[in-house]
Amino acid sequence: MNKIIPVLMALASFMLAHNAPASEITVLSGGALEPGVRAAAAAFEKETGHTVKVTFNTTPAMVKRIGGGDRFDVVIAPPAAIKAIAKDGKVEEDGVNVGRVGSGVAMRPGAPVPDVSSSEALRKSVLEAESIVFNRASTGIYIENLFRKMGIYEQIESKTVRYPDAAAVMEHVLKGKGREIGFAPITEILLYREKGLLLVGPLPAEVQNYTSYVAASMTGGSHKDAAHAFVRYVGGPGKPLFVAAGIE
Repeated sequence: MNKIIPVLMALASFMLAHNAPASEITVLSGGALEPGVRAAAAAFEKETGHTVKVTFNTTPAMVKRIGGGDRFDVVIAPPAAIKAIAKDGKVEEDGVNVGRVGSGVAMRPGAPVPDVSSSEALRKSVLEAESIVFNRASTGIYIENLFRKMGIYEQIESKTVRYPDAAAVMEHVLKGKGREIGFAPITEILLYREKGLLLVGPLPAEVQNYTSYVAASMTGGSHKDAAHAFVRYVGGPGKPLFVAAGIE
């Protein structure tokens, strides 16, 4: 019975949104969730008549924007970022877990395929690569720390290329040359499949890193009822759309 209650609450909130006047809600989300958020937003719009306008940023950029006074109806970010924003009273205590995203390895078509089947194989491939590309956001911070733990960062630092976000990393890898390896959230890599980018595979299980995301309504939002309904939707009825997009 206890497991049924949250589902019923989400459905009740969703039905209220369905019967309420149409609103345009604004959402600020981490870029790694883009395929899932876009799918959920489209489904929510179709079912409720509301419009969902989504802006994607890295976690540091989201915290900076909200700290600087930017207002949205909903924010979807890692728990630590939500906690930081909550200190200033800018998010409500109705957050729901959306899912988590793992990190993967990307390469352009025709490039030598690196072996990433184990942490030792990954270490060897990174040392042999001509360049390593990753971002300066949460995924990139983890990758850098991983290489430091492996004891190889000082050896490869001169051949690393860093960008503010994963999208820039993917564009670089697509246009790259030689033995180049890119690292990014798996969902971001999959967004570039139609352009030819290849997902070599996820990081080895023993060194895999997952970034979790929470959706919460913002206190300064303009459309609270619709925002609450969207938050409940992504954590309930819309959850399968995230799973289908590779978000666990």
